[in-house]
Amino acid sequence: MRYDAVLIAGPTASGKSAAALALAMRIGGVVINADSMQVYAQAPILTAQPSPADKARAPHLLYGHVDARELYSVGRWRDDAAAALAGLDGRMPIFVGGTGLYFMALTEGLAVIPAIPNDIRAGARALLEQIGVAALHARLMTRDPLTASKLRPSDPQRVLRAYEVFEATGRPLAQWQSQPAAPLLAGRAVTGFVLDPPRPELRLRIAARFAAMVEAGGLQEARALEGLDPALPAAKLLGLAPLQALARGEVTKSQALEAAVTATRQFAKRQMTWFRHRMPHYVWLDPNKSNIIAEMERISA
Repeated sequence: MRYDAVLIAGPTASGKSAAALALAMRIGGVVINADSMQVYAQAPILTAQPSPADKARAPHLLYGHVDARELYSVGRWRDDAAAALAGLDGRMPIFVGGTGLYFMALTEGLAVIPAIPNDIRAGARALLEQIGVAALHARLMTRDPLTASKLRPSDPQRVLRAYEVFEATGRPLAQWQSQPAAPLLAGRAVTGFVLDPPRPELRLRIAARFAAMVEAGGLQEARALEGLDPALPAAKLLGLAPLQALARGEVTKSQALEAAVTATRQFAKRQMTWFRHRMPHYVWLDPNKSNIIAEMERISA
């Protein structure tokens, strides 16, 4: 059996993009982003999107196509990914990223939730700003305890999303999520990989990459995103808050770098925990041996 779709997951700074590019160049495939932060147009450096030179070597889709001030969700990504798949003209899709829910949409299915009307969305955001996330969570608990009990009261993005869905549909978000749509890659022969760097090496990669990002213009990107609504997904961009504090003169460069690198390491640890729990059946590789992916004979264009 030959595979006709490839998934490459891994923590931030593990070398996923390079592995995907190497495979795409060998087989004439198309790299499709499966990372929730690399969709944003205003942060190509801070989100480590492929460089213009890399994009010239092979087609790359779903990178930098969303405004950071949009409420972009996994459901919207699923729609964008479906459109990308429909336009490949027989070329191999190579999905690469670090967002577990995106991979779930590909292989396990994802709940299809009706669009939230603009007036309900605006009202929910205004309420969040007025009373704060903890109070909004408490209010959600009285109306939708099924979902609220699964959420941290300090998570504005997920609490707001659950509140909006209940306001718009009258049904708990958890109930919608229990009825997933078909996987995007249903019927395709799929192979998946997780890049698993040794922890000391990953720590060094993260520190080196973030320092390079700042020198390449990451500080300017962070400054341009000042005032971003904290309830938006893009507000969770790694390193954004400390770099904005640096731009305001509130911390030193070394303090900002230390805070950003620490947050990134913690995020990478959470990613690996998720992958181990949900992707044990993938092929796990040391990034230094990721050339194995491009050399697999059963991957064909």
